[in-house]
This record gives sequence, structure tokens and C-alpha cells, in this order.
Amino acid sequence: MHVLHILAIVLAWLIAVLWTRVTLTALYHLPRIPNLLDPRYNPARSPDPATPDITVIVPARNEAANIEATLRSLLAQTIPVAIIAIDDRSTDATGAIMNRLAAESQPPGKSLTILHIETLPDGWMGKTHAMALAARQTATPWLLFTDGDILFRPDTLERALRFAHESNADHIALALTLILQSAGERLMTTVLGCFTLLSFRPWKTPDPAAKHDSVGVGGFNLLRSSVYRAIGGFEAFRLEVLEDLRLGFEVKRQGYRQQVVFGRDLIRVHWASGALGMAHNLTKNFFAVFRFRPTALVAGVIVLSLLFFAPFVGLFAPWPIRSASLVALAMIALAHSYSSRHFTGISILYLFTLPIGAALLLYALLRSMILTLHRGGVVWRGTFYPLHELRRHAGPLR
Repeated sequence: MHVLHILAIVLAWLIAVLWTRVTLTALYHLPRIPNLLDPRYNPARSPDPATPDITVIVPARNEAANIEATLRSLLAQTIPVAIIAIDDRSTDATGAIMNRLAAESQPPGKSLTILHIETLPDGWMGKTHAMALAARQTATPWLLFTDGDILFRPDTLERALRFAHESNADHIALALTLILQSAGERLMTTVLGCFTLLSFRPWKTPDPAAKHDSVGVGGFNLLRSSVYRAIGGFEAFRLEVLEDLRLGFEVKRQGYRQQVVFGRDLIRVHWASGALGMAHNLTKNFFAVFRFRPTALVAGVIVLSLLFFAPFVGLFAPWPIRSASLVALAMIALAHSYSSRHFTGISILYLFTLPIGAALLLYALLRSMILTLHRGGVVWRGTFYPLHELRRHAGPLR
């Protein structure tokens, strides 16, 4: 047998074994991750306390299309809540919408404070600066950092705080539910789900010994105010592109209790329009995931190309390779089936689009690197951040 054919068989089975290991491990552990929809976290029937235990911090730049729905969903929460919304140098109607909502009569136990930022100080990302500014003005035991396009179910915060008190966690990250409006968005969500399966082990986050497994969700980072201040707040990583992941890393690194939780539809977001919209939304983040190192990103592209494309190509190869490919695809289908039932509702038929989605994922990775290197930095929400500064402040994520 030709040596290249032997190597191809070995590679095909290595890929099959990897998908099998990743999928079966995930299917064993994922059902054990806490779910806030568990009846034990149902809203209480007793009267609410008069003083909020939680401040929700909502940074927003040019979010006129979404900010009102986000703030109204927070004002509709079943428990008292203090909300600080920050208009971060918006050039649209974001600030005016915030002011209008703040001028309305608020529901009992709710308060809405608006901060307007006109200029960004040197050495800061806009979002980290906005959140740090707001956090300095809080006195509640808990802080929730979220985004200006997140929709909250009315009982979300009550359920999250109940879980926090029961589990004695210091930091809780709630998984987002994506609002999918097109076939392209479902296509991209399918491949991103597989990518997440390969790169993230959420069941490891509560384990203090799992030093390289931490979590951060930009739409829902809930943590104790004392812990936020103990890790240095966002002042400690002012120019971090992936501030949510870095926050989670620092919480875990400094020995605090961390937990990822599920709860379908408790928080929802329409993240981007269409497959290309989702791919382009990753431009800011993907190169930063690899800490702005081209060699690391290119290596990642090669590995992902093999993992996503080889099982499909192998279907047309001789039987030893084809059998390995069938095993790999069966494991991917099994993982997708679980995700569909519990999280996304995406049809199993979208597995046939996986090569297209994988091509768009690789395009997003390469686009992120090429544009960042070409521009000499990252452009986000109309602000340019020089690459040499981002690299200098890019701390570890795991």
C-alpha cells in the first residue's frame, strides 16, 4: 500500500477519533450543566425587597435600533434592579432614546440612570471604558454587564440571582439564545456550534483545577461587586478586545468561583443579519482570539480545514477512509441533534451545509487577520485601535 494512502487512512481515523471523543464527552457533561429553567429557580410569590441587589450596566454605541427594547426588558424584570445605560459617543439616536426612557415614570423598584460619554480617553477600548465608568458608581452587591441589543425574559435576573445564592458562585455566565431569521444565519450557527464544541468545555469552568477553562459572555456576565473590584475591574485590561473572555479568565485565575449556566430564551439576541453578516461580525474578535499571532491563526485554519472538510471528502475515498469519515460525520450529527433539541431548533438537514459554513468560518478567520494587519489595527464601532497597542495589552485568555 502506498505510504501516502496509509497516511491518509491514519489521518482520517485520527479525525474520527477526535470527533468521537469531543462529542461523547460533551454529551455526557452538557446535561449536567445547571439550567436556570429548573423549577427551583422559579420566581418567588412573596413581595419583592425594596432595595435592588443588582445593577445592570448596559454600554451602547449606535444602538438606536435595539436599545429601547433592551432597556424595557430590563425594566420589566420581576425583581428590583438598578440600570445604568451608557451612551458611548453615539452618532445616532441612542442617547436621545435613553433620555426619553429615563424621563418616564419607572416601575416600582426600578431605576434607570443615563451616562453620556463624549470622548474616549487614550489607552481604552470604548466598551471597557464605558463599563468601568458605570461600575464606579454602583453600590449593589451584584453587577451584570450586558450589551445594548440583548432581550431579557422578565424572570431572567431573579432566576440568575437565585442560582447565585444557592451555588455560592462569584461569577455566572448565561449562554445566549440566538434569534435566527434566515437560512444563512442557521447555516453559520450550525458550524459555529461545531467550532464551540472543539474549543470550549463549559462543564470545566467550576473546577478550580481546570486552570485553562474559564468563561465569559458579553451579553451576560454576572458577578459579585467585591470580586469585580478585587480583580481590578476593567481598568486592569483597558485595551482588551475580548473583554468578556478576559474578565472570565481573571475571575478563574484569581481563584473565584465561576459557573456557566443554560436557560433557553432567558436572554436573546439577533446577533447579525445573514451568513455574511455573521462572518463579518467576527472580524474584530477572531484574530484577537489568537492574540494577534498570524502563525497561530494560520495553524488554526489548517486544523479546522482538516476537521471540517476531510470527513466530507473522505466519503468519496476507498472504504478504509470512507468508514472513518462516516464515523466522524455520525458524531457531528449526534452533537448537532443534541444542540437542536436543547438550544437552537435548527433542522438536522443543515448538516449538509456544513462545508459551506466551514468555508465561511475560515473566511472569517482569515479576513480578521488580513484586515487587521492591513489596517494596522482594529476598527470597531467607528473607532480605530492600533495593533501595536492591542498586542501590548493582549493578556492570556486561558
